[in-house]
This record gives sequence, C-alpha cells and structure tokens, in this order.
Amino acid sequence: MDKLIADAALKHRIPAIERMMEVLGQLERRDQGASIGDLVTQLALPRTSIYRILNSLQLHDMVSRDEAGLYRLGRRLLSLAAHVAGRPFDLAGFAAPVLDQLSATLGEGSKLSVLDGDGVLVLAAVQGRRPYALSASPGQRLPVHAGAASKLLLAHLPEHEQAAWLARPLVTFTPRTITDPKRLRTELARIRRLGWAQDKGENGPSILAFAAPVFDGTGTLVAALSVPFLQGTEPSRMEEIRLAVIAAGKTMTAAITART
Repeated sequence: MDKLIADAALKHRIPAIERMMEVLGQLERRDQGASIGDLVTQLALPRTSIYRILNSLQLHDMVSRDEAGLYRLGRRLLSLAAHVAGRPFDLAGFAAPVLDQLSATLGEGSKLSVLDGDGVLVLAAVQGRRPYALSASPGQRLPVHAGAASKLLLAHLPEHEQAAWLARPLVTFTPRTITDPKRLRTELARIRRLGWAQDKGENGPSILAFAAPVFDGTGTLVAALSVPFLQGTEPSRMEEIRLAVIAAGKTMTAAITART
C-alpha cells in the first residue's frame, strides 16, 4: 500500500512546482544569496524558466533581490514558518509589539528565535537604537548549541529530541563554546531550572546575551526572546537587560495565552 501511495505521488507531481522547490532549495543553502546565473548552473534549467520562477516568487515576497542582483529567501517564508509544528497563530505578529517595546526601553536590538529541523531560526528582530547596539536579521540561522536563545530552546526539548541534537557534531566558535555533551546537558538543566539563559561569548568572542522563554496556552515552549549586547557592559546594566528580557517573555506568553 505504501508503495502504491508513493507511486501515485510521483505520478501526479506538478513540474512547475517541482522546479520552484528546487530554486528555493538552492537559496536555502546560500546565505549570501544567488544570482540567476548561479541557479542556472546549479539546476541546469533554462535561464528564462529561472527568471519566471524568481519573478513569481518575488511578487509573493517568497524571495527578495538586492541591488547586486542576488536573490535570497523572502520574509513571507518567516510568516509561514510561524504556523509550522501545529502553532495556529502568527508568532512574528505576537512578537512585533513586544520586541518594539523592549528595544525602545533598552536601546538594544532584540529578536525572537525558534527551533526547526535545521536548527535555530531568527523569526523576528528589531534593531537597537543605542550606539554600538547589536542586531540580528529575520531569517538568520544560528547554531543550536551556542548562544542564549539557542540553549534555551534546546533546554526545553523532550529528552529524546535533545539527545538527538547533542549527538550531532558540536562546533567550537570561541573558547567559551560548550562542545562536550555532558557539560552542555548540565548547562541545559540549569537553564531550565532558572527559567532564563545567558550567552557569555559562546557564539562570538565579544557578544553576550540574555534569553527568556515564550510559552503557548498549553505551557509548551514556542520561542525564545533575547537581547544581545557587547562584552564590557556594566553589571548593573546587564541585570537591567536580564530583567527586561524575562518580563518581555512573560508579556508575550500572556498575549499568546489570551488569544489561543
């Protein structure tokens, strides 16, 4: 029966959609973007076909084109991603006013991150307004084991899912990156107990951050809200950031709970 279903699925594919997915797949693997020529070479499709596909995707904000003629995945995909894994609400929409208020209060950049099959994805971000404020971009990919938001998301996974991630190679980014699975499990247990996470320079040598959880109405973690800032920040200022991040996470959780 399974073979019959698979054969039927192969028989009734739509070629245009297949080519569109191939284009999106190539852009997914190219963080710096790809030109039409790059896609023609990689996919061995006619230039006119690639152009039509990209033009259609751009009209729907599924891809974007910069001044250099390079195409990247578009913001519409972030909105779609917010509904993945059974989340019947727009996470980015709930995050926007919370992130705006958080960044306006602190002057620092803020972001909302989620965990998917490929790792950690920045779903929404607001730029900082202070000098030297750090910022992230929606669509940015982050390592799953390094950074405040990443560790917080990992800490709240079921044990078997967490173990699967920890079984993968853990890359070293700085001397503070935790790459030993046993040490990382201890850190994740601590994060879960505290209810917030801290980055002490694990992903970038001079980048620190605090992250807080965002839950849905069932108590399931759906995202991590975080604020990155530069090393050398005064301890009193760090505490101000930590408390503001935790409060913002609770605010967003309450908003989601009230609407779902």
